[in-house]
Amino acid sequence: MSALTGTRHLVRLNLRRDRVLLPIWVLILAVLPVSYAASFFELFPTAAERAAYTEGTARNPSIVALLGPVYGDSVGALTAQRSGFLLVIVALASLLTVIRHTRTEEEAGRRELLGGSVLGRHAGLTAALLVTYAADLVLGLLTAAGLHATGLPTAGSSAYGLVAALTGMVFATLGGLAAQLTETAGGARGIGIAGLGAAFALRLVGDTAGNDWPSWLSPLGWAARVRPYEGERWWVPLLPLVATVLLAAVAYPVSVRRDLGAGVLPPRLGPATAGGALSGPFGLAWRLHRGQILWWSVGFGLLGLILGGAAEAAGRSVEGNAQLEQIMARIGGASGLADAYLGATLSLAGLAAAGYGIQAALRMRAEESAGRAEPVLATGTRRSTWLLSHVAFALLGPVVVLAVTGLATGLTYGFSVGDVPRQVGRMLGAGLAQAPAAWVLAGLAVLLHGLLPRFASAAWAVLAVCVLLGQLGAVLELDQWLLDLSPFTHTPQVLRDAWSATPLFLLTALAAALAAAGLLTFRRRDIPVL
Repeated sequence: MSALTGTRHLVRLNLRRDRVLLPIWVLILAVLPVSYAASFFELFPTAAERAAYTEGTARNPSIVALLGPVYGDSVGALTAQRSGFLLVIVALASLLTVIRHTRTEEEAGRRELLGGSVLGRHAGLTAALLVTYAADLVLGLLTAAGLHATGLPTAGSSAYGLVAALTGMVFATLGGLAAQLTETAGGARGIGIAGLGAAFALRLVGDTAGNDWPSWLSPLGWAARVRPYEGERWWVPLLPLVATVLLAAVAYPVSVRRDLGAGVLPPRLGPATAGGALSGPFGLAWRLHRGQILWWSVGFGLLGLILGGAAEAAGRSVEGNAQLEQIMARIGGASGLADAYLGATLSLAGLAAAGYGIQAALRMRAEESAGRAEPVLATGTRRSTWLLSHVAFALLGPVVVLAVTGLATGLTYGFSVGDVPRQVGRMLGAGLAQAPAAWVLAGLAVLLHGLLPRFASAAWAVLAVCVLLGQLGAVLELDQWLLDLSPFTHTPQVLRDAWSATPLFLLTALAAALAAAGLLTFRRRDIPVL
């Protein structure tokens, strides 16, 4: 029997399991760069307007820190920069996909069952990588074709599509390596995301410090240095190819040297007896969720510092362009251009916070699928108490990370305009105003867990639809009833002089109703439902 025996069957199984989620993230990440290109064509039709935008905003240090460098003022160059952060999302999606099909399967015990059949040692890792590589390549092809269809040059469109695909492949392979190092899926995700964070930090330092050598150490930095639409460097894509091969060359031997279900790194043993904090379900839930809250808060805080620093320059850059002022006002809903920018970015933070709420709510499903919920519920713990212990963090987490984002944004923006106390209060309120919409999606995840546990992950698809509506709705002038499908359409823009709190109460009531329905349905079904 070959080490790759059964790979074809596992590929089919992985594709079947990801038949909904995989196409969604591929299509979203392929459509967004095309929408950015169409927006730049519409908003900056002349070279003079593009040059002013480039000098005023695209070269602002905070924008460069978040998105990467810009190498020209053509529509293509601006689109490539604007899509820079999307490469981080491509990398994250690829990394998590591989971990889900490798370490998560081992932790749940399904890999051991498959291993009892005719299955080679490398089949699991190879199948996960092949599926993710294929998704990345499809993403690259769709992106290149879409950008070319907007009227951008073929060479630059192909270069951007290529770097998007290769960036995903590098981090997919990193996910495959991380899955071999630890015995838990959470640990593998932590290692992989730490690697992604280090790559982003190297790129950020290299692009903003005046000496770009750290960027050459980062796969995210390589992507920008291909320079799509501005004299493409076709030799740079060799770097992510080499990195992918090297990571795979480490991951495969490591996978052979460990036992099934174990990791290379030894598990950290806890104390022999549990502390008083673990005597109840809420203490256990805090132990499970505290790491996520901490790292999400750190990440959102850094993001808020960057966004707040860029707000003043973003407001100045569009002065005199009436069309852009109108679009920005529609997206951000604020009277001033800087407020419109801040409203738009905090709305995006709300979408990301909804992702945390969904993740925290789906932790219940992970505990149930892994068989850890049943022993807890076999004690005197009531079902409703156990579920509410996780729901509490699904609701509290978005509040915490949005508060951190608002405080950090207000701090840096306040320093730039010389009004720290007022701006901190305004941005804190604007950030927290996004929480009820995030609660709605968390409540939906709770309902799906209680009613249709096998389809609980469909909450991510709903979030993807909200992202699409938020990013493309105003630009494409979609019908209002379509925009109203997203709860984030109804969040008031508190940076305006006059706003109503009624939508906040209605969204909170809807979230509470969804969570209550999830509780009722969960109490009436069997456990576990795999």
